[in-house]
Amino acid sequence: MTRRIKEMPSTMFKATPNDPRLGKGPLNAREYQRLLGRTLPHVIRTEAENEHYVELLAQFDARSDRMSPAEKELADLLTLLIEDFEEQHYALKAASPVEVLRELMRANNLKQKDLMDVFGTPNIASEVIKGKCNFTTDHIRKLSQRFHVSPELFL
Repeated sequence: MTRRIKEMPSTMFKATPNDPRLGKGPLNAREYQRLLGRTLPHVIRTEAENEHYVELLAQFDARSDRMSPAEKELADLLTLLIEDFEEQHYALKAASPVEVLRELMRANNLKQKDLMDVFGTPNIASEVIKGKCNFTTDHIRKLSQRFHVSPELFL
């Protein structure tokens, strides 16, 4: 990879004021270079670096209506760096079908007895909600209709 980068023309890495790689609108290349030189954005590897960039982004956000195109471009870059770090370090694990059902019940203030139309008997409802018994195709169809969600949530 390093070898291929060295073989690329150096003009690929030089930005001009109206360079399409730098977004829409007039961008003051000198201002952008000055901002890059002050902040030295790079791939975030630690929590401390992430917090630093989050603080910088918050400063930009506080004055978002008065930002120059160069500042907007830097804010976009910081956003991408932060999102990349946080997706890698704070990824949420997928919820199981039973966890999805429990959350839907909690969010809709429902109890087990409120789902008798789905499960038929209190015994089956109890077993499914406790995770001791799997959802049937009929349960999945009825739950997705009741909660207006995709059946895939219960697979």
